[in-house]
Amino acid sequence: MSVRTTSPTSVPYVEYVEYVEDLSPGRGTLPPRAWYASSDAVSLSLNGSWRFRLSATADAEDDSFAEEGYDSGDWAEVTVPGHWVLQGDGDFGAPIYTNHLYPFPVDPPRVPTENPTGDHLRFFDLPDDWPAPSNRPASSDGDAVLRFDGVESCARVWLNGTDIGEFKGSRLPHEFAVGHLLKPARNVLAVRVHQWSAGSYLEDQDQWWLPGIFRDVTLLHRPAGSALDFFVHASYDHREGTGTLRVDSEVDGRVVVPGLDIDTKTGQAVVVPVRPWTAETPHLYDGTLVTDGERVPLRIGFRTVALEDGLIKVNGRAILFRGVNRHEWHPEHGRALDLETMREDVLLMKRHNVNAVRTSHYPPHPAFLDLCDEYGLWVVDECDLETHGFTEQAWRDNPVDDDRWTPALLDRAARMVERDKNHPSVVVWSLGNEAGTGRGLTAMAEWIRGRDGSRLIHYEGDRNCRDTDVYSRMYADHAEVERIGRGLDGGPLKRRRLPLILCEYGHAMGNGPGGLADYQRIFEEHDRIQGGFIWEWIDHGVKDERYGFAYGGDFGEELHDGNFVCDGLLFPDRTPSPGLLEYKKAIEPVRIKGDGIGTGVGIDVGGTVRVTNTYDFADLSALAFEWSYDVDGEAVEAGALNVPALAPGESADVKLPEPPADARGAETRWTVRAALAEDSAWGAKGHLVAWAQLPLAERPLVDIAAGERPVRDGRGGIELGPAVFASRTGELTTVGGIDVVGPKLDVWRAPTDNDMGAAWQSDVRYGVLWRKLGLHRMRHRLDAVELADDALIVRTRVAPAAADVGLRTVYRWTSDGTRLRLTVSVAPEGDWNVPLPRLGIRLGLTAGDRVRWHGGGPGEGYPDTDSASMLGRWESTVDELQTPYVRPQENGARAAVRWAEIGEGPGLRALRVEGEPEFWFTARRWTSEQLDAADHLTDLTDLTPGDTVWVNLDHGQQGIGSQSCGPGALPRYQLWARPAEFSFVFSEIDG
Repeated sequence: MSVRTTSPTSVPYVEYVEYVEDLSPGRGTLPPRAWYASSDAVSLSLNGSWRFRLSATADAEDDSFAEEGYDSGDWAEVTVPGHWVLQGDGDFGAPIYTNHLYPFPVDPPRVPTENPTGDHLRFFDLPDDWPAPSNRPASSDGDAVLRFDGVESCARVWLNGTDIGEFKGSRLPHEFAVGHLLKPARNVLAVRVHQWSAGSYLEDQDQWWLPGIFRDVTLLHRPAGSALDFFVHASYDHREGTGTLRVDSEVDGRVVVPGLDIDTKTGQAVVVPVRPWTAETPHLYDGTLVTDGERVPLRIGFRTVALEDGLIKVNGRAILFRGVNRHEWHPEHGRALDLETMREDVLLMKRHNVNAVRTSHYPPHPAFLDLCDEYGLWVVDECDLETHGFTEQAWRDNPVDDDRWTPALLDRAARMVERDKNHPSVVVWSLGNEAGTGRGLTAMAEWIRGRDGSRLIHYEGDRNCRDTDVYSRMYADHAEVERIGRGLDGGPLKRRRLPLILCEYGHAMGNGPGGLADYQRIFEEHDRIQGGFIWEWIDHGVKDERYGFAYGGDFGEELHDGNFVCDGLLFPDRTPSPGLLEYKKAIEPVRIKGDGIGTGVGIDVGGTVRVTNTYDFADLSALAFEWSYDVDGEAVEAGALNVPALAPGESADVKLPEPPADARGAETRWTVRAALAEDSAWGAKGHLVAWAQLPLAERPLVDIAAGERPVRDGRGGIELGPAVFASRTGELTTVGGIDVVGPKLDVWRAPTDNDMGAAWQSDVRYGVLWRKLGLHRMRHRLDAVELADDALIVRTRVAPAAADVGLRTVYRWTSDGTRLRLTVSVAPEGDWNVPLPRLGIRLGLTAGDRVRWHGGGPGEGYPDTDSASMLGRWESTVDELQTPYVRPQENGARAAVRWAEIGEGPGLRALRVEGEPEFWFTARRWTSEQLDAADHLTDLTDLTPGDTVWVNLDHGQQGIGSQSCGPGALPRYQLWARPAEFSFVFSEIDG
């Protein structure tokens, strides 16, 4: 390779290329250490506006920009922390989303010549209180440290014209000793950041590729005698109730914990009675590490993590992870998160009963772990490592099995462990994700055990558990998890003696995930199954004026994985999805079941409820219980329920009062709620933690006598009670004064992401088969319109073109003069080898905005996602019924609806629909076909507004499952074509 220079002082271009593709983790950085903020040492944030220049290649510019006096007046500006591709209105390139494919040729460690490179400049003065520099040489720690908390993917750094080094490891901290280079004023910090580097091969996580300085940049003063690095060892003996504290410090000092009357030397163990730290009871003791040079605040949590009796135990008790996988994400700033956004994540988790986080697939911003310590979350801290793209070549050349890469792997492991070792919330170290197997992973595990034996080690790809302490799986279906729980799985003896966690399950992409309550039942029935982590916490939609939120392919990427990046329990704006509410219900830490509650013939019978505490450590003293007695969906009386402060695992039978009202002829139930008794650190008094509904008297049938005779009105219509039908087709046109379009049998729904499944799955993907069969283009053949003495009967056959399957459908209409009953009978014909998406009727209303209903709510529910649907009376607008999935798809059904009313508003007429049996209710301003055709929410909002509201009244719905990456809907939630009969009663009412 030739070497070209542009000035006597510039570095040859060849050096730029070589360090980018070098396998080493970097040059010039200090050894990794604990992340902390000093009480009295000065620091200077270098966040803010930086000068910025983008080049197309790594060697497009020389290093003269780093010299003092360089004129950058014509450069652009970017905000740090930030990603340049999310700034500059598109002038700085665009994001790229791939799940596992490398967006560049796989030729490790080489990267493309087309390598976007951002030169960053920051000018700063030292604050007035900055201490004068010492005479310590540059080879020591220096009296100032420059720290980068996260840069993607490779950076070279200059300070005041001096090259101080380079580094890789995007989600990891890197520090440089710079005290000898600082000036009181006009310091010039220059950072060259390359999008692609050898390190990119180790960072093939399922996320957007986003170059830039995306975490904090800080200048830290290091006084003489400063703490440098320290390790807080704080274990707990659950038998004695004592904690053992020892703080090992690189610099000798003292440890002071006033709340425990501790004042001792570093390195010396002290045993004292303590309150332990757990995710449910996150008690922290404030302390201080005092050296000759500084005071460092400590937040100490006493807890012991161990693998005992084949179980993960903390403080002597087995724990159950009710967890989520969390990528760092903000829809405008990418992975550049501020403290309040991180706090919002933690508070949302706590308020939705989540107790654990897997930091997929890299260590988070360290402040996030501070919040986990404070509020209480178990953390599986995962290393910044994934080489998933090598699956495309059967793992050939995989870096984790190539000794040349091992120093880089060990560097990443060390930077994670050293930075995060003092967090009590971190109970498991994870070696990384989807990186195959190899010697490098073994080396990482051995190093971590040698450095920190107080935590367990996880890695899902180690199926034989050679290097790990837990057996970890992704997306194992319910049946397999149950087999493992019963000890019926095979494999190596070591693995069979280890606990199982599902490090990923319940793929939360689009509508779903389904089957969460079924998973949780298995977790709670088998000790060996210690829970899991939903994939994932938040949709990674990028805020975009064209689409609302953009996903893969929306930026013209050469390769992309579409909306697979939108698979979270939160929408991109952090609004909880129905999936998060379903998960909250499935994992609620209190179980409430009826015991001795019966149903008489129109007579309510009281009884008791059994309350079980399923927390691992907390008793129920923080919760207040309340009952309500509900009649036809409305609470008529409520009161407190006296539940003892049950210890973990304990149950109690609690007497309910006598039913407070005579509700003959009505549907009645008890609703029991458990809520926070007082304000807590993460929730307000009254925040709902758990609930159950216990039926008493069943809903009476709708009684309507078929006394009216259908007659032709001489104007091309047929009259029956309050309704008019088209004479030729028998289609309903009006009910009272309300115009109606249809109704007709409907089996189509806009396929969900989980209906469509994943392309690599061998299982049946029903959404694909539905479209292949033609269920989205069903034809309705009219066979007969018959006027009987007391009924109008319409006979049809509903079937797709080019297929020999069909649904013989008979509509039978009757009336008592004021109300109209429709009974639909469906008889399948032919060999239906796929379940139906839905089975019901669809009708259009020419006007309608307000909706009231008695049934599940307030949000949507489907057969395997309706645990969080609380039965009651609810109100909404048609627009509020919609669930704004980033990629539009079937949504918004309300489950177990007894009756629904839809009209123009209060006091105005409305159509009332009562079902036998209960039904799923959906109303929207577009058809299922329009919903199916949309790629983004703006495709729907940009539609020409119409007057018709399309209403689906469904006898059955296909379950949801999580087949976008995991298993499909369980068999009991599948809607197979079988003979069916169901009825609806229509009437016009004043709204």
